[in-house]
Amino acid sequence: MFKTLRWLAPSLTGALVFAALSTPAFAQDEEVQRGGTVIVHMVSEQRVLNPALRASTGVYEISGKIVEPLIDLTYDGYVGVLATDWSSSDDGLEITFKLREGVQWHDGEPFTCEDVSFTAMNFWKELLNYSSTLQADLEAVDCPDPHTAVFRYARPMPLELMVAAMPDLGHPLPKHLYEGTDLLRNELNAAPIGTGPFKFVEYERGQYVIAERNEDYWRGEEYPYLDRIVWRFITDRSAAAAALEAGEIHESGFIGVSMADIVRLSENPNFDVGTKGYENNVAHSTIEFNHRNEALADVRVRQAIYHGLDIDRAIETIMRGYAKPGRGPIPSTGRANYTDDVPTYEYDPEKAMALLDEAGYPEGEDGVRLRLRHRPAPWGEYTQLWGEFFAQSMREIGIEVEILTNDAPGFLNGVYRDHDFDTANGWHQFRADPAVSTMVWLRSGAPAGTPWSNQFGYENPELDRMIDEAASELDPDRRAKMYHEIQRLAMEELPVIFAIEHPFISVTSKKLKNHHNTPRWNSSSWYDLWLEQ
Repeated sequence: MFKTLRWLAPSLTGALVFAALSTPAFAQDEEVQRGGTVIVHMVSEQRVLNPALRASTGVYEISGKIVEPLIDLTYDGYVGVLATDWSSSDDGLEITFKLREGVQWHDGEPFTCEDVSFTAMNFWKELLNYSSTLQADLEAVDCPDPHTAVFRYARPMPLELMVAAMPDLGHPLPKHLYEGTDLLRNELNAAPIGTGPFKFVEYERGQYVIAERNEDYWRGEEYPYLDRIVWRFITDRSAAAAALEAGEIHESGFIGVSMADIVRLSENPNFDVGTKGYENNVAHSTIEFNHRNEALADVRVRQAIYHGLDIDRAIETIMRGYAKPGRGPIPSTGRANYTDDVPTYEYDPEKAMALLDEAGYPEGEDGVRLRLRHRPAPWGEYTQLWGEFFAQSMREIGIEVEILTNDAPGFLNGVYRDHDFDTANGWHQFRADPAVSTMVWLRSGAPAGTPWSNQFGYENPELDRMIDEAASELDPDRRAKMYHEIQRLAMEELPVIFAIEHPFISVTSKKLKNHHNTPRWNSSSWYDLWLEQ
C-alpha cells in the first residue's frame, strides 16, 4: 500500500492524514510496454550531476539513472549492483568487494577495480560530502585482479556500515576520463558517463536534462524498458502541479509541489500520492547556526532559539501532520542507534527571553535583542515556509531576522563555502546509518565548501572523538550505546537544531509502472520502470 508512515502524526489532533491513498502501480501481473519518455519534475538544479562529488537527492534523482553504485538497497535488503559480493577481515581493517564482470562504461571502456580504487581515494575520501568523514581512515584500495577491490583502513570499518553507505556514497567513476584532470572542474561533473541503464544526452541549464536508453546495459537487452527520461526544472510549484494534471509530467518527488496540491492530488484517481519509496530517506528540517557569531556561540542563545519555536504548530501548519518533533541528529527510523532519552526544549517564549537576558542580550528600546541574517534553503515550499516560520517565531522573543533569498548555488555557497550567514534552514537526510550522514554535520574538519557538512564553526574535540570511535566500533550493541551518548550531547550543545523529522512525498502518475518499489526509489536507477502508453 502506498501510504504515509504510521508514526507521522498520531498525537496531533486535527493533523492531516491521507485517509485513502491509492495503491502504486507495481504492475507485477501486467505485460510490460517498452519505450516511451518519462518526464520528471525537479524543483531546483545544483549544476553538478556527479554523485561521487556531491551526495544530494537533487543529484541522485538524475545521476542515479546514469551512474551506478556498488550496492543498492531493496525491500529485501542490500543487493549488489557493480559489486557482486563483499566481506570483511576479522579485525575490520580490510573490506573486499568482488566486482561485476562484463560491465562497460557508456564510452565502451571496461569497468574494473582501477575505477573503484581511483574514485575511492580521490573522490570518496577527499571530496565527497559525508564520505570524506566516513572514509577518513581509508589508506588504500588494492586491486589484486581487475574484479577484486580491497579497501584497507587504519582503523576498523564495520562491514555493515560500509554496505549501508554504498547506495549513496559508493558510485565509481571512470578513471580514464578523470585521471590527470582538475577533478572539481572536469566537464563530466555536469555530463556524467556511467554504467547505468540510461546515457546522458543533454543538460540545458535552467530547463532540462535528457538521458536515453543504454543499448549495451549489463543487465541484458531486456532493460531498461524506457527509451528516455527528461528532467524538467520548474521552480513554480503551482505550475508543476498544473503540469502533472495536464499529463505533461509523470513524477514529482521529494515534496516538489505544495502541501495543498499534494492533498488535492491525493484525491485524484490519476495519481499515486504518498511516502512509500522513501523509507531510506527520512529527513530533518533544521536550524543551522554560524558559531563564528559571538551571540550564537553561546549555548544559552541557541537554547533560547529552540524554546522560541512552536514545533507542533509548524508540523500542523507547514507539514500538514506529515512529521514529528526531532530528537537530535538520529531520527526515530534509526533503529537501535536512536534513543528518545535526550534533553528536549518545549515551546516557552518566557523561558527563551529569560535565557537571552542571562546571556547578556536584553530587550532594546525598539524591542530587539539580536539581529540575524538568515538563509532558507530553496529545496521546496516547506523549506521556504520553515524559514519564514523561524523569522516570525524569533520576532516574538525579540530577535529580528532578515531573510536572504537565494537559488541553490547561492545557498550552498553562502552557507558552506563563504559562511555568509548567521542562521540557515533546510533539510538534512538520514542515510541508513549515523556515520553515513548525520555525523558529518557535527564533526569538525570537513574541507571548506563541502555541502551539507559542519561548516558552522562548531568544534568539540570530545564529540569528534566520540564520532570517530562509534564509526569504527565493530560490536553493534556498543556502537548503538555510543550513538545514544552522541545524540544526548548534541541535544545539550545544540550545534544544529534538528527540529522536525519527516519523510518525503511523491505525486506519481498511475501511467508509471513498477514505481516506488525500493526504499530509495527516486534516487535509484529505474531500470525496471515502464510507462503505460
